[in-house]
Amino acid sequence: MKFFVDTADTKEIAELAETGLLDGVTTNPSLIAKSGRNFMEVTKEICGLVDGPVSAEVVALDHAGMMREAEILRKIADNVCIKVPLTVDGLKTCKKLTGDGTMVNVTLCFSANQALLAAKAGASFISPFVGRHDDNGFDGLDLIRDIRLIYDNYAFETEILAASIRHPIHVLECARIGADVMTAPPAVIHNLFKHVLTDKGIEGFMADWVKTGQTI
Repeated sequence: MKFFVDTADTKEIAELAETGLLDGVTTNPSLIAKSGRNFMEVTKEICGLVDGPVSAEVVALDHAGMMREAEILRKIADNVCIKVPLTVDGLKTCKKLTGDGTMVNVTLCFSANQALLAAKAGASFISPFVGRHDDNGFDGLDLIRDIRLIYDNYAFETEILAASIRHPIHVLECARIGADVMTAPPAVIHNLFKHVLTDKGIEGFMADWVKTGQTI
């Protein structure tokens, strides 16, 4: 499973990139707004921090507008992945861009039928929202299962990018189901490292080491 981080905080991205475990970054207008920085500037900086895809989202709602914005965004860096909403115009844009060899992440997916359409449009990634699906009385993990089954049935190459990941159990279950990628806030990724028995084990080893009076 590939790990993307869902943030526009370049400090957090740099710290996670240093672990060697980070495969890409996803952003959206809300995250850019939270950063308080210029959209183009922060996107370019992020692209320099990771080798993998960096999702940069268009804000136009019509096909022509999306294409115009995509032309600007994909010039930022070779690893920019254009992010479009799962609408008719979004999928038209997806089809056009992927036909030109541009990576496209289709976002705001809430049904397996939508995911099927995105795959037929040639999407590089489909982003089903697990946590937000749960918030509205549906099972977000069932959505991942349905998409995995459909994509496997027809050998679609579109990668399932599980989004709106709220906690480590979401990560675990998405990995068990077979999501290709997950994107999560930095705090969720940091929590993956933690376990009370790991902490207790380190504490015990260190206490015993001190008793030896030795150094390395």
